[in-house]
Amino acid sequence: MKVYEILKVKGDVLFTANPDMPLAEAIKTMAERDIGSLVVMEHGDLVGMLTFREIIETLHKQNGSVGSTLIRSVMDDAPMTCTPDTEVNEVRRMMLEKHTRYLPVMNARTLLGVISFYDVAKAVLEAQSFENKMLKAYIRDWPEPEESTG
Repeated sequence: MKVYEILKVKGDVLFTANPDMPLAEAIKTMAERDIGSLVVMEHGDLVGMLTFREIIETLHKQNGSVGSTLIRSVMDDAPMTCTPDTEVNEVRRMMLEKHTRYLPVMNARTLLGVISFYDVAKAVLEAQSFENKMLKAYIRDWPEPEESTG
């Protein structure tokens, strides 16, 4: 299974932010949309990722307040990315190795979407369920052995 298959099922809704947006505004967007990340774009280019991890770290460092903090000062400015043709098992390895939960999907410099650890887990579970059903159907339809009359 490849990343583009997950994006097809997930849809193309994508939320982005500008690096000079106040962090408080980003938090509001993430809470209202029930999303765990924002892709940070500037002049049409991916420049970072903002996830709940960076927000929690900022709240901790600033005693529970984000004040006038801008996204630029807290975002991950070198996020890992994948392509639509990346194999899902490779994505799982990348996410586990780097402890990341969100990966922007890029086709050259074009942002196609974001896949989350949840999206990957759901796709793998659905593929395994389908495979299980096919195997059970195959076993159920297994021909009976012929009896020998010897």
